[in-house]
Parts: sequence; C-alpha cells; structure tokens
Amino acid sequence: MLTQNPRSAGREDAVMRQIALAFDIKRLDAAFLDDPFPVYRALREHDPVHRMPDGSYFLSRYEDCAAVYRDPETWSSDKKIDFRPSLGATSLYEHHTTSLVFNDPPYHSRVRRLLAPAFTPRALKTLQPRIEALVDRLLDRAAQRGAIDLIADLAAAIPLQLIGDMLGIPDRERGRLRDWSLSILGALEPVLTQQQLQRGTTAVDDFKTYLRELIERRSHEQRSNEGEILSTLVAASELAASGGAGEQLSELELLHNCIFLLNAGHETTTNLIGNGIDLLIRNPDALEELRHHPELIEPAVEEFLRMESSNQLGNRRAARDTRVADVEMPAGTYVHLGIGAANRDPAQFSDPERLDIRRNPNRHLAFGFGIHTCAGNSLARMEAQVAIGKLVARFGTIQRAGEPTRGGRARFRGFLHYPIALG
Repeated sequence: MLTQNPRSAGREDAVMRQIALAFDIKRLDAAFLDDPFPVYRALREHDPVHRMPDGSYFLSRYEDCAAVYRDPETWSSDKKIDFRPSLGATSLYEHHTTSLVFNDPPYHSRVRRLLAPAFTPRALKTLQPRIEALVDRLLDRAAQRGAIDLIADLAAAIPLQLIGDMLGIPDRERGRLRDWSLSILGALEPVLTQQQLQRGTTAVDDFKTYLRELIERRSHEQRSNEGEILSTLVAASELAASGGAGEQLSELELLHNCIFLLNAGHETTTNLIGNGIDLLIRNPDALEELRHHPELIEPAVEEFLRMESSNQLGNRRAARDTRVADVEMPAGTYVHLGIGAANRDPAQFSDPERLDIRRNPNRHLAFGFGIHTCAGNSLARMEAQVAIGKLVARFGTIQRAGEPTRGGRARFRGFLHYPIALG
C-alpha cells in the first residue's frame, strides 16, 4: 500500500494554505474561471471565513452559507449600496436594484406573490407536455444533423422558448433575448470592465424599449392573455397607475421584473442542462447508469446542480452587528456566499468530488435557500429532467465533437459553446 510522503503532504498543505490566504475575488485568473474547485477546497480547509483586501468576506463552508440564507433579517439582499460604485447612475444599476432578486421584503414579497401563480405545481403540470414536445422537436433536428452545439441548439433554446411564451414575445422577435441576458448578467461579475458595463447598459435600454412597444401593442389586442406572466404584471402596473388597492407595480418595476424573468429563467436552466451533459460525458459510467435506469433522472439532476451549480456566488450585507462562525461582523459587512464551494463541502456531502446520480439526501444550495429560493427552481428542474432524460434515452453515443468554450465568468458557471456528436 502506497502512502503519501509526510514531507510532501506538508508542502502541499502549505501551498493550499497560501492559496486560501491570498484569495481575492477581484483578482481571478483564467485557471480559476475554468476550474474554481481546488481554490474552494483550499478556502474551506484553511480559511473558511476569509477576509479579503476590500474588507468583505468569502464564505466557503455549507453551514455558514446556509446560516446566512436562513436569516434574511440580519443579512440583506438589497444591493443599492453595493452596486453604485461599479454601475453608477446607469440603467443597469436601475435594473439590478429594482428586480426581485436584489431586494428585501416587503417589495420582494410583493413581487414574488405576483409571480408565484406561474410556478405552482398545477401550472407546471400544464407546461410539461409543451416542454416535452419542444425537446422532441429539437432532438429530431439534432438526429438529422448528427452534431450540434449543445448550448445554442438545446440548452439555451428550451428556456428561451418557454420564457418567450411566458412574456408573450412573438417567435420572430426572440433573436436578441440571449444576447441581452448574457450582457445584463455579465455585469454582475466581481470585477466589471468598461466594455461589460456598456454592453449591459445598452442591453437594458434596448430591452426596456422593446417591452414598452410590446405592451403598447398588446393593449390593442382582443385576445385573452391570462396564462402569461406579462399579463399579470401589466395588470398590477395598471392597478398602480389608477391608484387601486392590492398588489401594485410601477412601470419601471414592471419592465425590470420582466427582464429579470428572462435572465433568471434563461441562465440557470441553460447552464444546468449544459453542465449536466458535460458531467455525464466526463463520467461515462454515470451516463451508462442513467441510460439503463432512466428513473434516476431526478436525483441525477440534483447531483448536477450540486457539482456544477449554475449560480456559483451569492452576496449579502449585514443589516446589524452579527457573527459568522467565530468571526464578529459589524453592520454593513459584505459577504460572498460561495455556493459552488458549499456544495462540495465534505462536512455536508460524503465523497463530494464524485458524481453520484443516486445521492440521497442532496440538500445543495444551487437555488439558494429560504425566502430567496429561486422562484422558478421547479420549472428549471423540469426542463433539465426532460431535456437530459430524452437526450440520453434517444442517443447511444453522446460525445464531444470539439473543445467546448466556457463562459469565463465567476458568478455564473456554464458554457457558451459545446459541440457534441450524437449517434
């Protein structure tokens, strides 16, 4: 039996400790963006509540991140203070401080209640046949071609179609949606370039203009739009304009939460499907197990979410004096929640670096936790289960047909392009 040389183990431990102590989320290199998990491990083992040069903290343990999620009264999601230095007085700042996800109750609760009916089990049950039919059409095209871009031709096409339907966007007008979404969410990276700021600002401006035109057109239509989220939000906006009681949205709140729905619904699901297929390609034994046991698709998707979380980072600001583990944090302290790190914490998950499509329990944090749990998490799960399950069942061969291109982002982990061959 071979054992590691103690001196070698000591050197490795010292290197890992140095990596942890030197970590700065505002100075990330290409190697980290490609594979952040060794750095996350170093942080968990050597400096799990890590203070960075700007005074913020990076949390890498599961329990610490979960504790912050559990306490929204202490840990605020409001980003008005945090986004002002990087976004300035731009429409991008306006968007990210108006959308549902970066706000606290009561505003957060009000908007979430308006969106909730679209994501009930009953609503999702009516969506499932549409999702299955859409995936079948996409896979028919893939079978004819033999090779596709996993992202453009499947992973992104599914949520863009569904969110487009929910917002009542005509098919011929959906070509810009993915670029708008990538540009707006790209501005949430820890370090923002001037080009990213400009692209994101332009995308928000263009999307707002488009939505105003769409809403104006729809106001002259006679058909019923009861099944669409846009109709619900427009009704709430009109209620506000008339001074009525009940759930209300201003025009800006309406526009920015429509944009948020596209971004949240597109990015999370696209990355989940792309990352899930990539994990199966890199773990052929798991692919074969899923092929022979299709009933494992639900726990398999949960394991994809854990191992390669679409959203790798969250953020909160302390609303009052508090502490995390044994570290005192005064009001105003900013923390980064290492979702990707927490989801591979061995204190929570046995053998966390191994893909186990039978893992149970699997209480990952990929969709957040508590009042800010992703509203569309059940829809994203359904889309991924249908897409990945049908792809695996239909094709005996699923393999890379070239080098994939990572998104190159720290917050959202996924691929821009991923050529695959099917047979």
